[in-house]
Amino acid sequence: MNAGVLLRGLREQLGLTIREVENASARIAAKYGNEDYAIPLSRLSDIETKAILPNIYKLYSLSVIYRRDFRELLSFYGIDLAQTTTDITAIEPSPTHRVTNGAAPISLPVPIRLDPAFDLKRTSNLGRLIERWGVVPLAYLQRFCHTDFTYGYVGLEDFTMYPLILPGSFVQVDESRNKVTERMWRSEYERPVYFIETREGHTCCWCTLKGDQLIIQPHPLSPVQPRMLKNEKEAEVIGQVVGIAMRLDEWRAAPGKAPREQPALN
Repeated sequence: MNAGVLLRGLREQLGLTIREVENASARIAAKYGNEDYAIPLSRLSDIETKAILPNIYKLYSLSVIYRRDFRELLSFYGIDLAQTTTDITAIEPSPTHRVTNGAAPISLPVPIRLDPAFDLKRTSNLGRLIERWGVVPLAYLQRFCHTDFTYGYVGLEDFTMYPLILPGSFVQVDESRNKVTERMWRSEYERPVYFIETREGHTCCWCTLKGDQLIIQPHPLSPVQPRMLKNEKEAEVIGQVVGIAMRLDEWRAAPGKAPREQPALN
C-alpha cells in the first residue's frame, strides 16, 4: 500500500474525520506560530488519495494526531532512520572528529541466548555461538547509559597513535577522565590514551603536562611529530580513550614508514 492509504487507515482506526484532523493541526500550528503545521481539508485529501508528499511539519502533525511515532510515518515514504548508522559510511571525512548518536534506531537486535559451551577464557567466533537473537527497545536500555561517555572516529589520515590505534577506528571516550595522569608506565598498553581537541581538530594521543604546556606525544612508530600546546587554551583534553572498535582487514602502512622485515621463524 502507498503512504496515503496507510495514513488514511490510521485516521479511520481512530474514527477521525478529515475536518477533525484539520482542526487539530490548526491548533498545533497556532501553538508553534507556524502555518506549515496546518493541514487543510483539500491537502489531507490529496495526501491520502493523490500521493501528495506532506512536508515535515504536516507529517509531524499527523504523527501527533494519529498517536504514532514520527519515524513510523517516515517509513511509509521509504525512509528508515535505523539505516543511519550504515549510510554514514557514504562519506568518510579525513579529520578526526566526534561522532554523535544521530538518529539512533528505536530497537536493536541483540543476542539473547548463547551456546552453553561459550567460554570467556577462549577466543571464540561469537557469530557461531549465538543461538538466538531478539529485538530490544532501546528505551529500556537507556537506564544503563553512561552519560560520561562520548565517541570519536580516528580520521583516515590521522596516524598519531599508529600502529596502536589505526586510522578508521572508533573510540569510546570517558569524559570524566579528562585530567592527564603522570606516573611511570610499564608498557604502552598501560599508559592512558587521551582524546583531545585542538584548533586544528581532534586526535588521540599520549599526553604530558609541563607547567601550562600540554605535550602531545604520538606513538614512537608514528610519522607524526610531538607538539607542545598551551593547555586549555590551544588544546583541551576531552577524556580518556577506554574502548576501541578497530578493523584489521583494512590495515595500511603509515606514510613515510617502510614496513620492517620480520625475522623468519625456524
